[in-house]
Amino acid sequence: MKDVYSTGEAAKVCKVSQQTIIRCFDAGKLKGFYVPASRFRRIPRDSLVKFMKENGIPLSNIDSGKTKVLIVDDDAEIVELFVQVLERDGRFEIRTATCGYDAGILTQQFRPDLIVLDFMLPDINGKVVCETIRSNGELAQTKIIAISGMIEEDKIQDLYDAGVDFFMQKPFKITDLVAKIGEMLNV
Repeated sequence: MKDVYSTGEAAKVCKVSQQTIIRCFDAGKLKGFYVPASRFRRIPRDSLVKFMKENGIPLSNIDSGKTKVLIVDDDAEIVELFVQVLERDGRFEIRTATCGYDAGILTQQFRPDLIVLDFMLPDINGKVVCETIRSNGELAQTKIIAISGMIEEDKIQDLYDAGVDFFMQKPFKITDLVAKIGEMLNV
């Protein structure tokens, strides 16, 4: 997976002419940078993906074409169940993390469309993870579903205040989670 694209490579991915990519770059519609001491333009992967989403260009040439979901939970059985169900569904590319630290690293690398986040992690609570994600403007479009079986009712509002898009109380039906993911991401 490339991190930076030339205008020619971006044109191939988007299935448009190189001149179209250059015009969008020069107009500020496609973010990137110039190679020092040259006129060559370079487009970071994140900018290209954002541009493609904003313009309805299918991501199939840059990604698997599937919606990216990051599952963050320290319970291996729950993670395994989520992965099995979401992979069987076929619409999702899945990564997993078992602690807040790994979730942060994977969020930066994987750039998920949605994160299923257990509130009670061994190293840090979900509220801090949400606040960290929301403080990064590049992740503004990432949806977050928080899940927990051990949270007081008055703490749920704190999660929404920290940037959670939806909260699900454990136990819940896995089909309800999949339906909510599909609804939130329009897939």
